[in-house]
Amino acid sequence: MSSTTPARPRVSIQTEDFDLSAEVAALRAGDGAVGAVTTFIGTVRDRHAGQPDPDSALISAMELEHYPGMTERAIEAMIDEALRRFDIRAARVVHRVGPLAIGDQIVLVAVSSMHRGESFQACEFLMDWLKSEAPFWKKETTPEGARWVDARVSDERALARWGIASTNASVPAP
Repeated sequence: MSSTTPARPRVSIQTEDFDLSAEVAALRAGDGAVGAVTTFIGTVRDRHAGQPDPDSALISAMELEHYPGMTERAIEAMIDEALRRFDIRAARVVHRVGPLAIGDQIVLVAVSSMHRGESFQACEFLMDWLKSEAPFWKKETTPEGARWVDARVSDERALARWGIASTNASVPAP
């Protein structure tokens, strides 16, 4: 029987919050070649990005849904692509699902590399992909009611700069 600790998964989809310090420590653990770690944390804000009037239709809650298994496989494939495109040591994505309140953490993308440039690029690449292609569905609740939110054109443009065309436009909300 082996006494080694199993490798930490590269992707976690969960309802519970995550601890940035613990995630970064785990990403760096045992790899003396790491010279840079870049992280991105997305949080629930109280307004939709396209709102012209910052005082109108404030968001009071958000709910995220996903397809278990399919979502993890899709994100794993994108991490593989980041490893192919950039000189990085490791990457980790934690994404929350279920009901979320204003200010809650939604997503963590963490990337380690020998040098900061590759780490920054890979982190941005992964986040651009997550925003438009990952199989998640977001519902925002406002005083006017709840509605499913589509990927924004700006998210699709961000993905296109990496040479990837968005394929998620035809996937309906649950």
